[in-house]
Amino acid sequence: MSFSDNFFNRVEKKTKVDKNMILELAKELQENNLKNENTLKSVIHKLSAATGKKVSEEQEKKIINAVINDKVPKDINNMF
Repeated sequence: MSFSDNFFNRVEKKTKVDKNMILELAKELQENNLKNENTLKSVIHKLSAATGKKVSEEQEKKIINAVINDKVPKDINNMF
């Protein structure tokens, strides 16, 4: 799947996370098991730091469960 600069600009505007960080996190997810809890925790912590938004332990568990159990929206374009 190829994303346009327009997509990255929309994401950055909404989240303050730049294209390079997005690509770095995507690479980390590709190189590791997306269903691996440690990989997901690492990505969540990096996104939390990049956006300046604290993620509680409860929220982290919900996010991890959603990803592991395929409860994440498939159409990423509609997220932003």
